[in-house]
Amino acid sequence: MMSEILEKEAKSTGTLPDVQNSQDTRAIAINKVGIKDIRHPVQVKDRTGKIQHTIANFNMYVDLPHEFKGTHMSRFVEILNNHEWEITVHSFKDMLTEMTSRLDAECGHIEMTFQFFINKTAPASGVQSLLDYEVTFVGERKNSKNIINIKVVVPVTSLCPCSKKISDRGAHNQRSHVTVNVETEDFIWVEEIIDMVEKQASCELYGLLKRPDEKIVTERAYDNPKFVEDMVRDIAHQLNIDERILSYTVESENFESIHNHSAYALIEKTR
Repeated sequence: MMSEILEKEAKSTGTLPDVQNSQDTRAIAINKVGIKDIRHPVQVKDRTGKIQHTIANFNMYVDLPHEFKGTHMSRFVEILNNHEWEITVHSFKDMLTEMTSRLDAECGHIEMTFQFFINKTAPASGVQSLLDYEVTFVGERKNSKNIINIKVVVPVTSLCPCSKKISDRGAHNQRSHVTVNVETEDFIWVEEIIDMVEKQASCELYGLLKRPDEKIVTERAYDNPKFVEDMVRDIAHQLNIDERILSYTVESENFESIHNHSAYALIEKTR
């Protein structure tokens, strides 16, 4: 019946019917509706002031009141195309506000995931190489307020304290992924979060190492053994003393070199 009414209105006015905006009679609201996995070029400023050109993967959602049949999916893409400029925490907030406004929504949610690169210098040879980190901006608009979280996956080295203690020769180590998700009260650089993590690991990673560098990083890890529990506790301590950080989740997954499973730990602090 509703489609017939819209068809008649469209014929009389010469316009196309807006089916999404028609009334729905099931009285069931939708928490999130929108688009997933859309890739879009973005520009991200790093701590040195340089602009990194990268491709981000976006998920964009709004809530839908029970009385509306659907949302206008094309508007999500239009909003992305209107934000070709540099993406910062501030412009990300603007995009979140614009999205909820244009789609007449009370709540909105945007996730933007991209690869972020840091030029690292090897400890002995001084050779430089890029190391990539996965970064996600997570934005939520609710009750006319924007909440922005920054999530970073930092690969590091961890060396087992128990293995070092009981073995006559060497100790097993592994590559670990530390994921930090923070809500901040003030601006914070992505590199600052990465620094916090790498300084608490057994050793940080590098894209390129020469033999003298390999000697230094393996000995550094051996001198600084960390259980997965040590890793998350030491990082949590650094997050606790940073007054800009309101809440956080820190988790570490150690891809064990002597087991066919991972070791895992998580600490969460909420407001």
